[in-house]
Amino acid sequence: MLIKLYEKNNNPKDLDRIVQTLEEGGIIIYPTDTMYAIGCHALKERPIERICRLKGIDPRKHNLSIICYDLSNISEYAKVDNNTFKLMKRNLPGAFTFILNTGSRLPKIFKNRKEVGIRIPDHAVIREICQLLDAPILTTTLPLEDGEDIEYITTPELIAEKFGNEADIIIDGGNSHFPDTARRTAYVESKGLLYIGTGVSGGEEGALKGPSMMPGGSPAAWESVKPIFQAICAKVEDGS
Repeated sequence: MLIKLYEKNNNPKDLDRIVQTLEEGGIIIYPTDTMYAIGCHALKERPIERICRLKGIDPRKHNLSIICYDLSNISEYAKVDNNTFKLMKRNLPGAFTFILNTGSRLPKIFKNRKEVGIRIPDHAVIREICQLLDAPILTTTLPLEDGEDIEYITTPELIAEKFGNEADIIIDGGNSHFPDTARRTAYVESKGLLYIGTGVSGGEEGALKGPSMMPGGSPAAWESVKPIFQAICAKVEDGS
């Protein structure tokens, strides 16, 4: 099932259906602030085991990660000292994963490695779902096979084509809105770094002949990435 959600003002029935699916042990695919991911209720072991099989992950050898709505109850799921909490507070929500010692409320499958990744994405859709669920969500990136078109893990319709039999609900979060790049650029530059956000389009033909690339972000970063982007992107007949 493919459900379209937005940054705000979503249909409560759609949100209720997603939350109910998670509570019943279902699996969802959803957008984050980095890419689409697959997840389930993080306190239910059976759907976690299903996702581990799908990804070819052995939870005894790989760390698992969860999404939390905010930091208010993070100590239930991970052990956090004061310095780490302050660091998380400065950098979250954001595209970071903090690897911490596992807390008491997570099921046994997390405790095989004794560590858990903590994420609070800068993406309104998945955080709203997490808040309504009142529980963390297991999260992992969608698997991509060697040589496979990346749009099968970035385009909702193609994600549904590939993973429709694995996931109970696939959330179409649409394309990122350009103010997101402006906001992220300002944040990253405040840390003394430069940021480039890039849209990529072209599908199979783009993979063979060069995609359309639409960069934005810190102007000072452009000269550093310009030769790389121009070498990769599509060109007209005269090579320009």
